[in-house]
Amino acid sequence: MTTNQYIITIAIISIGSIITRFLPFVIFSEKKPTPKFITYLGKALPATIFSMLIVYCLKNVSILGGSHGLPELIAICAVVLIHLWKKQMLLSISVGTVFYMFLVQVIF
Repeated sequence: MTTNQYIITIAIISIGSIITRFLPFVIFSEKKPTPKFITYLGKALPATIFSMLIVYCLKNVSILGGSHGLPELIAICAVVLIHLWKKQMLLSISVGTVFYMFLVQVIF
């Protein structure tokens, strides 16, 4: 890519990011109540996305070979326990990821 193409690409990506960040504030002002469908999506989508992430992460785990899926199972239990304890999704995902990498690299 040339320098001009890099600049154009970065500009388009920046404009797209800015639009997606500010568009909800333009569409849903404080004066009008948020539609019930959008409120429902705000409650349902985080759990749905988290479930899809779990399925994606476990799709290639072989129970019959290697470590029999033990590092994954232990890391999932750690994530669940930390989330039940602290109720902070970012913390539980981060600690679970680091713990899983430790298990895979050092233990198993």
